[in-house]
Amino acid sequence: MSIRISTRRGTRSLAVLLGLTLGAVGCSSGGDDEKPKATVSTSTADGAGPSAQEGSAEEPLAELQGSNGLLLRIVSAERDSGGFVTVNGELKNDGDKSVAVPSGLSGNETEIIRNGRSLGGATLVDSKSKKRYYVLRDTEGRPLTTTGLSTIKAGDRLAVFMQFPSPPADTTEVTFQLPTFASATISISG
Repeated sequence: MSIRISTRRGTRSLAVLLGLTLGAVGCSSGGDDEKPKATVSTSTADGAGPSAQEGSAEEPLAELQGSNGLLLRIVSAERDSGGFVTVNGELKNDGDKSVAVPSGLSGNETEIIRNGRSLGGATLVDSKSKKRYYVLRDTEGRPLTTTGLSTIKAGDRLAVFMQFPSPPADTTEVTFQLPTFASATISISG
């Protein structure tokens, strides 16, 4: 029985690792089109400092200030041929103390909350088509976004991603929303 439990845990870990790897590969797929300038920028101390994350030296699509010194920097929103939009960025603790990632970022849907802390509460709003797009889920109800969030030390950065259904091809701007953070208008490339 312990072998079966161990195998299930290993399978889950492998599935999560595979999902994160695919998200990282998806955001590094060439196509260095000109990035639009940030539409929304809240007060940041340094904001533009380079980090180890690829693309972080580029101008972000948006910077959103959250609670307790958290800053979400959106670096890309790319439409792919499979009908998805992947939003990539980094979550930074801009404060001087470690911060527990708020559980509210997961949203309030029971199925997503059951899978631990994540960015499952994120949405894209297409005001042109009057539609809201929620983070996608896999067949077991896990959100297709960064999961396992807990505490971020002061000054630390964490690469994050969220995957959504794609709005119509003629929609190039959407409003990005995440609980406890300011909203921002971002441009979709691809």
